[in-house]
Amino acid sequence: MQQYIIKRILMMIPTLFAITVIVFGILQMAPGKPGGGLETDSESANKQEGMAGHLIFKRQFHLDKPVFFNFRFWLNDDDIIQLLDEKYDKTKKYTRAQKNVATETIEDYGNDILPNFHRILERSDDKELKIRILSSFSANAARTLIHRFGEKLSEEERFINRETERENRRVAKFSYSPTMSSAEFDKLNFQVIDYLRSIEDRWNYSLLQKMYKCFFDTRFSYYFYNLLHFDFGISMVDKQPVLPKIMEKVGYSILLSVGSIILAYLLAVPIGIYSAVNPKTLLDKAITVGLFMLYSLPTFFVGTVLLFYFSEGSEYYKWFPTGGFKSIDSDNMTSLQQLKDISIHMILPLVCLTYVSLASISRYARTGLLDVIHSDYIKTARAKGLGEWVVVFKHAVRNGLIPILTLLGSVLPAVVSGSVVIEVIFNIPGIGLESFNAVITRDYNMVMGIQLISAVLTLLGLLVSDILYSIVDPRIQYE
Repeated sequence: MQQYIIKRILMMIPTLFAITVIVFGILQMAPGKPGGGLETDSESANKQEGMAGHLIFKRQFHLDKPVFFNFRFWLNDDDIIQLLDEKYDKTKKYTRAQKNVATETIEDYGNDILPNFHRILERSDDKELKIRILSSFSANAARTLIHRFGEKLSEEERFINRETERENRRVAKFSYSPTMSSAEFDKLNFQVIDYLRSIEDRWNYSLLQKMYKCFFDTRFSYYFYNLLHFDFGISMVDKQPVLPKIMEKVGYSILLSVGSIILAYLLAVPIGIYSAVNPKTLLDKAITVGLFMLYSLPTFFVGTVLLFYFSEGSEYYKWFPTGGFKSIDSDNMTSLQQLKDISIHMILPLVCLTYVSLASISRYARTGLLDVIHSDYIKTARAKGLGEWVVVFKHAVRNGLIPILTLLGSVLPAVVSGSVVIEVIFNIPGIGLESFNAVITRDYNMVMGIQLISAVLTLLGLLVSDILYSIVDPRIQYE
């Protein structure tokens, strides 16, 4: 058993890596911009400031990097010229969408585009093309400062940042203005070329450096490096660490999900046992039909109906609070009053989460018992003169309920993910509501954190199910 557990844990490593790659890739393909997006084509008075902030935001989260592989050391000069043409063309030859894509692409290339700028400036005699390059140069030549959220930088890193800031201030002066005279333009052109010559060793990559840049200078590599240090990054919305935010919300989902699971098992298992002992009776058929009718009702519909008829805002029965986890004035209550207040708030959400599970768990229990209730050892127990309920509960239930242990594999991830629909409807500040808000605001780091923790707990839940198998039935052994 010990070897089996170790083997399963080792198998989780490549599985988690695959899950990380898949989820990360899907998020990167999602439309829109992370964090709600800062529009670079804003018409506000602070347009330039907004564009600079947007660029800093992207570089801080490595959103300017390719997703999985970086081949930017092979950028083609003709492709760059085409992008500049799309960005700066004023003849309406290109659509607004094309201009925005070109602007975004040139921004994302950052320092990687400097070799192309260098070659074009030295070889081309097209003044309009040079103007376009010089107009983009300052933003692309700016280098990113070293920054780690919540950590102090070493003296060496602070020194590097001071040198980087000094160089960025110098680069910022290489800015083109339409009011420049020809002499001023020629001077700026010469200064930029001279600067690029002085740093051209930065892009003269060796084969090893190209391989490193290809695999490790990407969005995924930076994110995965942080994951290896158990750092889920920071929220793209409020700049707070993701993991503490998840831990802050998980308690609400634990109470809701675990309470629902316990309640579902307490109700469904006896129902399943009764149906198995009394199959095809009128009551068994009525229970089956009733449970599957409940199962067919969507939770968002049931939740809305319950709020409409039984909440404080209802015109009918004002029995329960409209939503939330506790009352606003709960801090002034005693511990017993707070417990009662939370219990009242949880009744409607628990009803919504529990009724769906009743059908599946009770049917698993019924099927499992029906498979063993006619077995030879059950007949032997009856032949010995044991009572029917002794036979059922002492001999049949232990083996017959093994199938429902497979459902326990979903318990742990349910604790983390909670129920998005229920938590949104009843405004419970758990992981489900946080997931919903993260998707709406495109907070990629938060979505990734929640999904990865859920994946880990799913794998652990499956392992727990296997261990429970061997505990309930010693005949089951894992080699």
